Amino acid sequence: MIAVIDYKMGNLQSVINAAQKVGQKAVLIKEPEKLKNYKKAILPGVGAFGDGMRFLNKSGMSEAIKEFVHEGKMLLGICLGMQLLFEKSSEFGNHTGLGLIEGDVVAFDKNRFDTPLKVPHVGWNSLKIKQENPLLKDLKDGTYLYFVHSFHVKTDDKYIAALTHYGYDFASVVKKDNIFGFQPHPEKSHESGLKIYKNFMEI
Repeated sequence: MIAVIDYKMGNLQSVINAAQKVGQKAVLIKEPEKLKNYKKAILPGVGAFGDGMRFLNKSGMSEAIKEFVHEGKMLLGICLGMQLLFEKSSEFGNHTGLGLIEGDVVAFDKNRFDTPLKVPHVGWNSLKIKQENPLLKDLKDGTYLYFVHSFHVKTDDKYIAALTHYGYDFASVVKKDNIFGFQPHPEKSHESGLKIYKNFMEI
């Protein structure tokens, strides 16, 4: 059984449905004290970084997630959930994240080029795999997945499993020990996205 952390940010049912499609039962967890009953958890999310952290902190889920990870259990952050794994974000002010992986969440530099980038980054884009990662098993370099986001992660190369190019390269898949992060939406990425969930279940 996989825990899907419910903090009111995003379409959680789509994550549950995707897990079920690859043969894994998943359950929504709202109470922090119940998270310890599971060995794997998914932190999904759509929305603003500050809103997500406020709910996690207020509910006590932040500390529960940190304890979960420190016990060596596996955590997968998706989209906003991936960004919350990091130390801080500048989205609508300055916010402190879970601090589980060193790095910052920053806005796309849309004025970096002669033709401004359209932000948010929405649609299908490909992965450039940088290092082996069990989350990416059976996914080829150049696999297309579906993205929706205005901010991205800046972190040390040693944590970056895959990059994606949108004006410039940004980290789209990360890993630190038992912590995994995935910027695109697996549940919107058809068969390739389902492989991400299947791989996480089998790690």
